[in-house]
Amino acid sequence: MVAKSHGPRRRTRKKFRKTERANINKFLKKFKIGDKVAINIESSSSAGMPFRRFQGLAGEVVEKRGKAYIVKIKDGGKFKKIIANPEHLKQL
Repeated sequence: MVAKSHGPRRRTRKKFRKTERANINKFLKKFKIGDKVAINIESSSSAGMPFRRFQGLAGEVVEKRGKAYIVKIKDGGKFKKIIANPEHLKQL
């Protein structure tokens, strides 16, 4: 019997499925503080990947940390800050 996986990508077979190849421009995007962005996880890059629960949510860039961005989203009744690299974000 195979042991159950408890890794960060468990139960993501359909969620992270890709239909096209990643474009290098995704990794070079720049955002400004206050920009509205959607979290759209790029499965070919595991660096700076947000948790799978936040796939498809929209938020606002509040800070830049290194090459990553801090995005403020509303999850239920709370505001949360998500750290994500630019390839996992899409301008709205």
